[in-house]
Amino acid sequence: MPIELNIRWEDLEAAVERNAPDTESFLDLETGDVVTIVGGEPEAPVLKRRVAEHIDKYRRIDPASSREQYRWMERFVASVADDGLRQRLRIAIDGKGAFRRFKDVLAAYPAERERWFSYRSDLLHWHMHTWLSSQNIAPSNPPPWGPAKPPPELPQVAPAEHPVAAEPPGEALRREAKELIDALAAIELPSAIAFLEFLKQRGTRALTGTHRADTDDGGNVEVLRSAKR
Repeated sequence: MPIELNIRWEDLEAAVERNAPDTESFLDLETGDVVTIVGGEPEAPVLKRRVAEHIDKYRRIDPASSREQYRWMERFVASVADDGLRQRLRIAIDGKGAFRRFKDVLAAYPAERERWFSYRSDLLHWHMHTWLSSQNIAPSNPPPWGPAKPPPELPQVAPAEHPVAAEPPGEALRREAKELIDALAAIELPSAIAFLEFLKQRGTRALTGTHRADTDDGGNVEVLRSAKR
C-alpha cells in the first residue's frame, strides 16, 4: 500500500539538487520533514544517530547527480539557436568549473538564462516524481508547480555530444594557444608566461573562493541555486 505523506516540496526540491560531498538528505515518512546531514557540521553526529536509531521511518533521498545535471547542460547547449552563444557555452562546460562558467556565460543572455531555469526545473521536478514513485510514496498535497509530467525534449540545433573523433572546443583552444606560444620569440616568453600565470591564479581563486561550491564532483548546487536569485 502506498505511503501517504504531506510533502514539504521546497525542502525536497533542495535535497534533490543538493549533491555536495559529505551531504545526505532523508525524508521522514511520519512527518514529511527533510533531514539534511552535512559532514563536519556540529549537529551532524546527532542527526546521524537519530536516523540510524529509527532507520525504518526514513528514506534516503537520491539527488540528481552531477553527471546527470551535466547531461542536462549538454542537451540545453545543443538547443541554443545562436551559433556564437552555443560555441561559448560548449567551451564553458569543458573541464573543471563547468557549472560556474556555464552560469557566468548565461548571465549576459536573460532570455536563454530563463529558458535554462525553466528546463532545469522541469527536470528536477520529474526526478522528484520518479523518486517518490520508486519509494511507493503518494503525496497527499500537490506540488506548487502542478502535476508532474515528463519534461519536453528540447529541439537540438546541434549534436549534444561531440563525435568520438572530434576535438572538444577546449582542447582546440589549448592547441591553438600552444601554437601561438611556439611562434613567439624567446624574448617575449617571460611576458607570455606571466600573463598565463595571472590567468591561472585568477581561475584558482574563483574556484576556491566565492565559487567554492562549484565542484564537478558533486557540489554544483549552491552555484546553480544562487543564479536563480
